Amino acid sequence: MSVLLVISGVCAVLAGLVHVYIFFLESVIWTSPQARRIFGIASETEAVATRSLAFNQGFYNLFLAIGAILGVVLVLAGNTVSGWTLVVFSTASMLGAAVILLGTGRKYVNSAFKQGTLPLIALLFALLGSTVGA
Repeated sequence: MSVLLVISGVCAVLAGLVHVYIFFLESVIWTSPQARRIFGIASETEAVATRSLAFNQGFYNLFLAIGAILGVVLVLAGNTVSGWTLVVFSTASMLGAAVILLGTGRKYVNSAFKQGTLPLIALLFALLGSTVGA
């Protein structure tokens, strides 16, 4: 496997881990002071009122994380077509969600950057790695 594809795989796994963390914040500790601070939730009442939405959103993040990490595992196990398909789909979905977040307002620029940078790098290196030697 080329160095470019290794970098892509590492970034995909790291992006997956970021999304596992987001899952934890949204689905496990949403009403905690830490999660409220990170997401800018003004009060515990507001956190409780939005808990079911955050819980659901957290699982979206978890499923994307599983896809990216499982894709890399499949690649390492020799199932490259299925693995890279899963990596690209998962990281493209992560990047798409970051772009949508960016479009919802200036206050989300930092969060969109954190959520979308590793998937973007993974996708770029997957593309570059797939074209080198092709």
